[in-house]
Amino acid sequence: GRREPFDRQKLMQGIQIAATKRPISRKTIESIVDQVQETALNSGKAEVPSALIGKVVLDALAQVDQVAYIRFASVYLDIHDLAELRTEIDRLMGREPA
Repeated sequence: GRREPFDRQKLMQGIQIAATKRPISRKTIESIVDQVQETALNSGKAEVPSALIGKVVLDALAQVDQVAYIRFASVYLDIHDLAELRTEIDRLMGREPA
């Protein structure tokens, strides 16, 4: 429910944390942040919900590195336990939860 200005550096840091010790270049991370900014600008809205920003990041990370995706998702989606984590892993892998 809060509003805050878009902070490119904050988003970059969040993705970098998720990508720690993963084979993801700084250029790739910058490209993801560029994609988020472009999506926000192309929305034509003065305010963009964080859900849209998170979705764009998660979609990009799913294509780049699944471990970084899970790390980012665990914070962004506020995953609290292993059952929620498993559900997200199953979704990422294209399967229905068991």
